[in-house]
Amino acid sequence: MAGLRRDAVGRALARAPYGMLRRGLRGGAFEWLLERVPTPRRTPFTIGYLVVVGATSTLTRLADPQLVQRWQEASSSDGHNLLQHPLRALVLSGVWVAGGDWVPYLWGFALTLAPLERRVGPARAAAVFAIGHVAATLLSQGAVIIAVEAGRMAPEAMDRLDVGVSYGVFACLGAAAGALPRSARVPVLVGAGLMIAQQIATGKDLVTAVGHPAALLTGMALWPWLRRIERRPPRPGIRSARARAVGVASAAAMVRAGARPSAVR
Repeated sequence: MAGLRRDAVGRALARAPYGMLRRGLRGGAFEWLLERVPTPRRTPFTIGYLVVVGATSTLTRLADPQLVQRWQEASSSDGHNLLQHPLRALVLSGVWVAGGDWVPYLWGFALTLAPLERRVGPARAAAVFAIGHVAATLLSQGAVIIAVEAGRMAPEAMDRLDVGVSYGVFACLGAAAGALPRSARVPVLVGAGLMIAQQIATGKDLVTAVGHPAALLTGMALWPWLRRIERRPPRPGIRSARARAVGVASAAAMVRAGARPSAVR
């Protein structure tokens, strides 16, 4: 038993400098920043979606331009594709980025989707992204179809390429703002509104003018659902499983230190 204690003390001393270094790095603002960096463990949906978007962006840069154009046209959620192949258009239009440059969306995901996923989990964050993407796509292209039928837009508007992840990003921004205190929520939403207003004023595009506000409002409309989920207590099975895991870890630590553990149930 004494030998076990000496070995445990020796290992603890050997690890002490690195443990102190880790504790030092995890203190203050640096720890706050590290906890919010997207990782495959904390934000698997965010990382997975970034991998997909990065792959399609790389393909856009390296593949034959005509081939890429055909792929994007087949994936577009324009009016004609929605009427003929709605499921394919809604799903595949969200795996491309407009222009092929995905670096701005890296920051967009890190500031909207990743915080939301840490708050509500990957499945619900994916649901918010998908709901915002689908709702904004249908509303914006519905506006185009109505404008074409009314004679205010040329029929070619229903064939205009419509791909990108911005609807999902704006929906996640609107949903994540609901988790902020009022003092931070209002500036975030005002900033998002000003950004959308600037896009509408400079771009003068009906799809953007309808889609981006619709996506933001869709995310905000999901606040009651997300808040009910946050207030829901954990199931007893989950709580007992966590307690057993903590008990096993404590017993293992006591064995390493040379003590005799009590029974773990």
